Amino acid sequence: MQITREQVVAYRVAAQQLDRSGHAPGSLAVLDIGVQDIGTHPARLAFDARLPKPPAGGGIGAGKPIALAWSLRGAPHLHRRKDLDSLARALWPLSEADAAGRLNESGPSVARAGISALDQYAKALAAMRSVVTAPTDKGAASTAVTKRIPPVMRRACRVCGTSHISDSAMRAVALAAGLELEPGTAPPVLVPSVPRVQAADGPDLRALRSLVLAYLTLLGPATPSDVAGYFAVRTADLKQVWPDDEVTEVSVDGRKAWLPAARADELAAAPAPELVRLLGPFDPYLQARDRTLIVPDKAAHKVLWPVLGRPGVVFADGEVVGVWRPKSTARTLAIAVETFVPLPPPTWRAVEAEAERVAAVRGAAEVTVSRTG
Repeated sequence: MQITREQVVAYRVAAQQLDRSGHAPGSLAVLDIGVQDIGTHPARLAFDARLPKPPAGGGIGAGKPIALAWSLRGAPHLHRRKDLDSLARALWPLSEADAAGRLNESGPSVARAGISALDQYAKALAAMRSVVTAPTDKGAASTAVTKRIPPVMRRACRVCGTSHISDSAMRAVALAAGLELEPGTAPPVLVPSVPRVQAADGPDLRALRSLVLAYLTLLGPATPSDVAGYFAVRTADLKQVWPDDEVTEVSVDGRKAWLPAARADELAAAPAPELVRLLGPFDPYLQARDRTLIVPDKAAHKVLWPVLGRPGVVFADGEVVGVWRPKSTARTLAIAVETFVPLPPPTWRAVEAEAERVAAVRGAAEVTVSRTG
């Protein structure tokens, strides 16, 4: 099946409901793979891009339908609460090398500790689960957990001037330990999930396979390395759950990739998108690992995906045509838009309308839009 880049873009726009065909935050398809939430309202911006009206509270937090947790790549993501158990089992390390990667350890550092990476993962998990039985800020949790792990697992910290459990280890095990994050807290406050995520003692390959299919549904066609990068697992490990019997191979401008076979007709028939959105910097659309497909001009990648300080993206008719950056005062949100190509007046009017929605999401009474490029 020969597919063009434009067909893939059209398919992803529809699959991710960027046509604003969503009904409520909890029902959005992107929650099947998680929505990253870091900084200022990125998840609510992602919801707004997919819903007819800007979202209100969104039902996010302890005991609510949507939970915030350290999950994919150790970053905070929103997930449906009912999915937390299967997600925790799916993200369990698949091998010794996989565990070392999740803990941000190398082979030599694991060898020096004299404890396998898988055992370190299990010890950190048990300590986190036993320590955090009520809302606990990250610093207090770290201090308490450090007392319960072997000294060889502690890492020197220049900031603290002492040694404690690594940040990577805390993030890697938190979800499996039955912990989530209290939204809007800085430093982060860890809370036991309600209901508590069930204890696990190994990976659930069926659950991971379901996650793989969800990625391919929303960000496919894609390769095993694309999927592995999103879930921060080793490609060699991921291949043991690759759903060969449920996917179909396509050629995207000469590059092999895979899509759930049940979605092949939708890929072929997806209409060309005619819409304008101001996507947040961590919008699920921008999280695909095949960045050259999203933006063919590699010169723009450093602007779009810097190590620190990602901008928002101006998305028009399926193309990334610029970036936007916000600046807030007491009442006003100022949005500075820098375009990569000239935009016609109707597109600028649509950008200004989208800016009004961004202001609503961020709780600003007024919004201004400035243009460069």
